[in-house]
Amino acid sequence: MDFHLKGKVAMVSGAGRGLGYAVARELAAEGCRVSLSDVDAATVAAAAERIRRETGAETLATQADARSGESLANWHRETARAFDGVDLLYPNVGGPPPGDASGFDDAAWQAAFELLILSVVRMVRLAASSMAQRGGGSIVIPTSSSVKQPIPNLGLSNVLRAAVGALAKSLAGELAPKKIRVNQLVPGRIATERVAQIDEANSRRLGIPVEEQRRRQLGTIPVGRYGEPQELARAAVFLFSDAASYITGATLQVDGGLIRSVL
Repeated sequence: MDFHLKGKVAMVSGAGRGLGYAVARELAAEGCRVSLSDVDAATVAAAAERIRRETGAETLATQADARSGESLANWHRETARAFDGVDLLYPNVGGPPPGDASGFDDAAWQAAFELLILSVVRMVRLAASSMAQRGGGSIVIPTSSSVKQPIPNLGLSNVLRAAVGALAKSLAGELAPKKIRVNQLVPGRIATERVAQIDEANSRRLGIPVEEQRRRQLGTIPVGRYGEPQELARAAVFLFSDAASYITGATLQVDGGLIRSVL
């Protein structure tokens, strides 16, 4: 299927590795010009070069800290300077530390708010203005399966990712008149460094080998395996594309059947 994304300008944050990288690469493979950012300059530069070499797409690498409004504004300026605007946005950020919700102090809650919520607000505010000037666009906001069912030992993420889901739904209604679609993408257990770290943290908390923790997790997934990053990335490409032109305010799960909720 031709997703009609060739020549579109995509901004992908947290793109140096993991799911952000997978989405950036998949968009590049579809012919997008991709602006990547990450907090680590060397990592994002290497990622952009690898994607350019493997796909032939135009790429731009910018060091940006998602917790800094000034840093994100600079990334947007660099993108506009290089590509004349923005059509697609994937505001991807890392996760906060694991732990029970009752165990974190005010500073931890504030840091998680700035990382998970305020970063998305800022990125959307910057990109949406450019999208409106170009006649429309698409925003895919990644969250977590915790928006449907809380995950043990991820108190900060459980609370704040749910708020990001509410933000996505609010933005969908607000931006639709400007022909900007906003959807939420919910990964289940995808084989990334972050998920491996969570498995290790839970194995220590439960006092069991990490292999046993992983076996238990696999038992909760009907398809019997963790997902691959490119499987999540292909779903993101669909939501960005004209194939999803009548889809906004929706939540797409990429979870192998993990989430048990009806809606």
